[in-house]
Parts: sequence; C-alpha cells; structure tokens
Amino acid sequence: MSRGEPTSDSAPFFSSDSEAEGPEDQGTATANQQPDEESPSGVSRGRALVIVFVLCYINLLNYMDRFTVAGTLLLGKFLSERSPLRFLPVFICSYMFLAPVFGYLGDRYNRKYIMSGGITFWSLVTLASSYTPKEHFWALLLTRGLVGVGEASYSTIAPTIIADLYVKGKRTNMLSIFYFAIPVGSGLGYIVGSQVSSRAKDWHWALRVTPGLGLIAVLLLLFVVKEPKRGAVEARPENHLHQTSWVADLRDLSKNCSFMLSTFGFTAVAFVTGSLALWAPTFLFRAAVFNGERAPCMEAHCESSDSLIFGAITCITGVLGVASGVQVSRQLRKKTARADPLVCAAGLLLCAPFLYLAIMFAQASTVATYVFIFFGETFLSMNWAIVADILLYVVVPTRRSTAEALQIVVSHLLGDAGSPYLIGVISDSLRKNDSFLWQFRSLQYSMLLCAFVAVVGGAFFLATAVYIERDRERAENYNTNSLLFPSAPRPFHLSWF
Repeated sequence: MSRGEPTSDSAPFFSSDSEAEGPEDQGTATANQQPDEESPSGVSRGRALVIVFVLCYINLLNYMDRFTVAGTLLLGKFLSERSPLRFLPVFICSYMFLAPVFGYLGDRYNRKYIMSGGITFWSLVTLASSYTPKEHFWALLLTRGLVGVGEASYSTIAPTIIADLYVKGKRTNMLSIFYFAIPVGSGLGYIVGSQVSSRAKDWHWALRVTPGLGLIAVLLLLFVVKEPKRGAVEARPENHLHQTSWVADLRDLSKNCSFMLSTFGFTAVAFVTGSLALWAPTFLFRAAVFNGERAPCMEAHCESSDSLIFGAITCITGVLGVASGVQVSRQLRKKTARADPLVCAAGLLLCAPFLYLAIMFAQASTVATYVFIFFGETFLSMNWAIVADILLYVVVPTRRSTAEALQIVVSHLLGDAGSPYLIGVISDSLRKNDSFLWQFRSLQYSMLLCAFVAVVGGAFFLATAVYIERDRERAENYNTNSLLFPSAPRPFHLSWF
C-alpha cells in the first residue's frame, strides 16, 4: 500500500494510514453523505459514538487500575513517607521511554491494533502482580512498573482517534465524555482498592478486578472499533497532509508555544492530582487521629472510610469539573478565541485557595476539610477535556500521537511521577519526632506545595492564551511550507489579554 492511500478497517498492522483522503474523495463523500452513512472519516455516526464509549470504558479501566494500588497501599501500615519511590523507577522508565515509541507508531500505523496489544499486555501484567508474594516485593515493583507499557500504548493514541471522528464543538463534547473516565475511574480505584482488600483481608484481590475487564476491552477494540481515516474530517482542498520524520515532528512541536505552555500547565495539574491521590486519605486519617476523632492504626488493614469518602468525592467532583469546564469554555468562546486556556487558568487559580483552606482547616474540622477538597478538586478537574482539545487543534493530525506522547512524558516526569515522593521527602525533613502531632504537622506543611504549584500552572495557561490564536490558525491552514518553515511568533504585548 502506498502512503497516499487511506487506511481501511481491515488494513494490516504495519500499513501506513497517515494520509487524509484527497479533495475529490472528500467532496464525493460529503455530497453523498446521509445521516446513517459514513462521514469523510470512513466511520458512520452511530459507530463513531460507540467507538467513543469503548475508548471511554478503557480509559476508566486505566485509571481505576492505577488508583487501586493507592487505595490498597493506604490501608497498609507499611506505607512510609518515602515508600512511593519504590514504585517510581520502573514505571517511569517503561512509561516515559515507551510513550514516544507508541506516539511514533500511532502517527504512522493502525492504531487499534497497537492499543489492543498494549492493553492485553497491561491486563496480563496486572494479573501477574496480584500473585506476587510479600517476600518478593521486587516482583511487585517490576510488574506494576510494566503496567506503563499498556498505559503508554493507549494514552498516546486514543484521543487522536476521537480527533479523527469529530471536529470543533462535537469533538469537545466527545472529549469531555472521554475524560469523565479519569476522575470516575480514579475514584472507583480508591473504592475497589480499599473495599476489596479490606473485606478479603488481602490486598492481592484488589488487583484481580481490572484484568478481566481489560480483556473485554481488547475484544471491543478488535471487533467494534474501526480505524478512522487520519485527518479526513478536517482536510481542506488546498491543504495536504505529508508525513515528516520524527525529529522534524519534535522540532515543530518544540516551536509550538501553545502546545508547550499548555503542557507545562497540565504538568501542574498532574503534580497536584498525583499528590492528592496518594496522600489525601493518609492526611485525612492523621488529621482525625490528631483531633482525637479516631484511634491510631495499629493493624495491617486499617479502617477504610477515608479512602472510600475521598474516592466518592473524586468521582463526583470529576464529573462536575469536566462538565462545567466544557460548558464555561463553550460560552466564553462566543466572546474570545482564548477561552480554553483562560478557563484552564481560572480552574487552577481557583483550586489553589481551596486546597490551602482544606489543608489548614484539617486540624479544626474534618467536615470543612472535605468541603474545601470538594471545591478544590472540582476546579482542578475543569482542565482535563480542555487541555486535550487544545492539543488537538494546535497540532496537525500527523503529529498528534507524538504530541500526546510528549505531553505524557513531560507531565508525568515533572508531575505525578515525582510529586508523591517529593511530598514525602519534605514531610520527612520537617518531622521532628514520630509523635502523632508531627506525623500530621509535617505532612500538612509539605502538602501546601500543591497550592503553590497550582498557581504556577495557572500562570502557564495565561501565557498559553497569548499564542493560542496564532497556533490554532497555523494548524488549521497547514501545508508543506508551514510544516517545515513555521512562521515567527508575534511580539508579546499585555494588550493581548
């Protein structure tokens, strides 16, 4: 198959399907299109909607599995401030190094087969991790680290499939559905991890929930999902997609100010999310002990209400945050083309004071702490779908998987991969003794870093607003010259805001 031919659903794994259909094909498809017939993407409207829900289901499983471990470990007495470091090296290596590989493959070859292979591997490795004995902790580290292989294969590719099925407002709506799965899956992970391990009196059983669901996801990918034609729904007669080298892709992305600045802003979101994910239930438990509301945990499996409540809050605030972020952005777009980064900035800047209040009020009122966490997580969740939409409309279709991979690497490396350990290190350094008072105080002071990082992230999104119009216009009017020779940025001026 030549590079210029569009890829069908039956295309072999190593077929190159990066070209959009030509102007004549697109015109014919548009002229003959009926409500139930295929769009320029090669996928009917009904099937496209089913594909989005399949991808959403897999995304939910992805985050459910990730936070099942957090919900499980928080029940164990063995979790110390620095123990998250033991889970980081292998996961970081597998996830960070493989995300660019899958990004490269996703921009050039059949994406559903790549995802199917990755999710199959992820499910098998997760199942294997549930059989690791306590005396072989290194095996748990290895298997949980290798989960990054499946996650890298999916996270870099799935949003680009949605981008090839929908454009503009419909794309934003479908991305919001897709990203609902992140907070909901995270919350379910806490609930499954805490409740299953608590009732079974064995944390291994919590890791056996998602593998079977993962294999169902693989079957759905293989028999339900159809590979859309890359970039066909947004192709224009005067513009043609040309695949460039991976080095050229990275060079162009590094010059894309909106992409780079929004990636750093999203890194702040990942930093705060990762810190809260691991330490919030522990912090709430220590606050309850400090207040005399709960007795210290002296058993291997402690009372799991904090993980359960925090998981429920994460589910609810995630749905509210994603939905409200999309709606506010949609209304603000009527007044300014910079709506998306401004909404993301507002979400982080509003999140910061609520996180601060939640951390400081923990010593006085548990109820007030939960209320402030509720509002803080709601504003934090406003970013998920919007950041994904920004990436898709400021990056040309043939580079989107690579852009997703680069954003994943940066946000995890500087964000949630290291933030739990950093919080733990700061807490250890501040602790004067092992009393319950200092166990609470040291973690309280260290978690204040989350509020500061949220403010920094908001500043990055404000800077994104300066360049968003230029970069979006450039991506929408791409051609060979604009791909190889990007225009110089216009000078910065405060009146742009």
